Amino acid sequence: MDNLMLNNKIYLEGTCVAGLEFSHEMYGEGFYTFKIAVNRLSDAKDILPITVSERLLTEIEIKEGLDLVVEGQLRSYNKFIDGSNRLILTVFARDIQPCIERSKNPNQIFLNGYICKEPVYRTTPFGREISDILLAVNRPYNKSDYIPTISWGRNSRFCKTLSVGDNIKVWGRLQSRQYQKKVGDELVGKTAYEVSISKLEYADGEGFSDDESESSEDLAE
Repeated sequence: MDNLMLNNKIYLEGTCVAGLEFSHEMYGEGFYTFKIAVNRLSDAKDILPITVSERLLTEIEIKEGLDLVVEGQLRSYNKFIDGSNRLILTVFARDIQPCIERSKNPNQIFLNGYICKEPVYRTTPFGREISDILLAVNRPYNKSDYIPTISWGRNSRFCKTLSVGDNIKVWGRLQSRQYQKKVGDELVGKTAYEVSISKLEYADGEGFSDDESESSEDLAE
């Protein structure tokens, strides 16, 4: 079980922008959600959802405006929305502390998982190369989290060589992206979450690819 816990690690520093809301109860334990704003290298911010057990709330009061360090895992689950199942992502907090001093890298994630859909390679109208990969990351009790990832430049070209079932490790950051979806006759604003990859390799360490020069920091299409 301990090894599975190491497959999925996320570290965030941010400011609480939405206070606690009750989410659900499981085996008599209550869970709550809130959101934090995490700075990018540009002036933009990623607004990210956090899920926390009531057990972690006995020593810290989560309130709007509070600077926090959140460590945990990126989790996924399916929810029926607008007539179809939708993949929902949330950061499951294992530790929350006040953020005393900001670091240079406030948004870090590591995943070790298996490609579960054929990678999609494409180029933007401006010639940017992008690849999308859906990664299945195992966790205890025979469960898996399904994490959408996006890569750029040289990393995206490396993704073209990957196949369903390949075991890879990725490093990057969790980002939020705004888009619009037509629901009936209306355009409704939505938010998508995905891991922007800065480095990836096969789980055995072969086929290393690292492309810090091509990131999505300023390319939130």
